[in-house]
Amino acid sequence: MSRSHEEERRRLLAAYDAQLREQAEMSGATSHDRDGPLWRGKFGARGLVSYRSLEGCTGQALDDLIAQTVAHYAADPTITSAEWKTRGHDLPTDLPDRLRAHGFQPEEAETVMVGEARHLAGPVTLPSGVRLRRIDDQPDPLPDVTRAADTQSRVFGFPFRPEELMRRLERHRGHIELWIAETADGVVCVGRLEVVPGTEFAGLWGGGTLPEWRGQGIYRALTAARAQSALDRGVRYLHSDSTDASRPILERSGLLPVTTTTPYVWERP
Repeated sequence: MSRSHEEERRRLLAAYDAQLREQAEMSGATSHDRDGPLWRGKFGARGLVSYRSLEGCTGQALDDLIAQTVAHYAADPTITSAEWKTRGHDLPTDLPDRLRAHGFQPEEAETVMVGEARHLAGPVTLPSGVRLRRIDDQPDPLPDVTRAADTQSRVFGFPFRPEELMRRLERHRGHIELWIAETADGVVCVGRLEVVPGTEFAGLWGGGTLPEWRGQGIYRALTAARAQSALDRGVRYLHSDSTDASRPILERSGLLPVTTTTPYVWERP
C-alpha cells in the first residue's frame, strides 16, 4: 500500500472509530446500559457489546469486565446469546484469548471497508434486461420484499423472512433503503443502505447476487445506486463488513480495508 493510501486508511479508520462504535451500535436496541468502557445493548433475545477503546483495561481487570458482562446477560432470561464485537486493531492483543476463556466463541472474521460515498457513485452498465429499483418506498412493499427475501435466502443459504425485513423497515423508517436488481423472471440481486443517525456514515448491508448472475457488474451497479442515494441524503462515508466475495468489488469501487471485525458470541448453556 502506498503512503497516500496508508494515510487515507488511517483517516478513514479514525472516522470509523469515532462515529460507528459505542452509542452508534446501540441504535435499535430495546435497552442498553454502561459498564466502564462498555456499552451493553439488548436487541430482543440478543445482546451486543460495543466500545471504542479498552485502553488501560488489561489482565485481571479485563477478566473481571468480561465476567461481569456474561453475568449481566445470563441474569436476563430473555437473552439467548450475546456478541462481543472485536476489531483487529484493538488492544489488548490477548482479548480474544480472554473472551474464549469466558465462553465466547469466534465466528467468521470479516474485513471492514470504509470510503467516501462519492467514489462509489456513478453509472455502471447493466446486462440487457436487468433494472435497478428501490422497493421500500412504495405504498405496499411486502410483495417486493417477499421476492427480495427469497433471493437472499437462495444467495446466502439460510432463510430470510419477509416479515422480519418489514419489521426492520418499519422500526427504522427513513433510515433504511432496500434495493433490488431484477429481470422479467425475478430478483437477481439485493442490498440495503442503512443511514447511521447522527453520523456522516451509511452502511452497505445484505448485498448478494444469485450465482448464475455473478460477474456481470450487477452488484457493483447496485452499490453505485445506493452510494448515489447516500450522497443525495448528505452522507459522506460508506462502510461495510465484507466477506471475501464482496470485498474485491467494494475495493475496486473505492472503499479501503481499514481493519477486520470478528464477532465473539456467548450462548446461554
